[in-house]
Amino acid sequence: MHRNNQLYHFLLERTRLLTEQWYESIDKSKAGGVYASDDPEIIESVKKQNYEFHLRFCKMFDESSTHAEFLESFNEWICAVSKDEEHLNTPIHLILREFFNTEEQYLDLVEEFVETSEETYSLKTINRWNRTIIENFNYVVTAFTNQSYSHAEKRLTAQKEMIYELSSPIISLSEDLALLPLVGDIDTERAKRVLENTLQECSSQGVKHLLIDLSGVLIIDTMVAHQIFQLIKALNLVGVKCTLSGIRPEIAQTAVQIGIDFNDMSVVSSIQKALALYKLR
Repeated sequence: MHRNNQLYHFLLERTRLLTEQWYESIDKSKAGGVYASDDPEIIESVKKQNYEFHLRFCKMFDESSTHAEFLESFNEWICAVSKDEEHLNTPIHLILREFFNTEEQYLDLVEEFVETSEETYSLKTINRWNRTIIENFNYVVTAFTNQSYSHAEKRLTAQKEMIYELSSPIISLSEDLALLPLVGDIDTERAKRVLENTLQECSSQGVKHLLIDLSGVLIIDTMVAHQIFQLIKALNLVGVKCTLSGIRPEIAQTAVQIGIDFNDMSVVSSIQKALALYKLR
């Protein structure tokens, strides 16, 4: 097994060179994301990350290190790089392309090691080395992709939360009067968030009367209409009266179809009339 250690030291001596050769080989005209940056700090960072990759990866041939230790060390690198902001903003197919380019570097180095060594290695040994490289690259690529997807999902969820909050603002008009202008498409998830956010904001702001304007809502389905009117019922239960404005004919039709009784609520044709009603226009 000492042959593994010989290969390990051969690779270890070339880690810095591998990084420089890899970065120089990147076609900047086709690169994107982190690989196309001309910011010196980003360039230095991506080179450092690549160098640390090599320090960890070549240890798969280090006989003093167990496979479990190899995986633990590499998982730290994967976790750190996969949540790096520059990599999160880089298309995953470009990242995978550089992983495969790096894999080719290692396969070429094995060939160079065999050709320049004073020893003779069997085809079985060479194939075992190449298979080890390919298997570990498969592991790294899969683990990195999973981690990147997980971080991207978390970031997307956080962005959605922010969008939901921004898309259903409670605008204070007076000490106890507020406006909720709804704009754009409202799906079931957004309607649910609007309900939760509105109840919480009305409670925290001490709102007694809420104007809900639907003039900016173009499309609404039966489920969403139901949730909006459930919001009105929930607000009534906590002592907040509601006035609806800007109800389009199609929305009114949907509301009637699901059995909403407009006689139980205050309805005006426009937000201007609602504001005029409360002498706030």
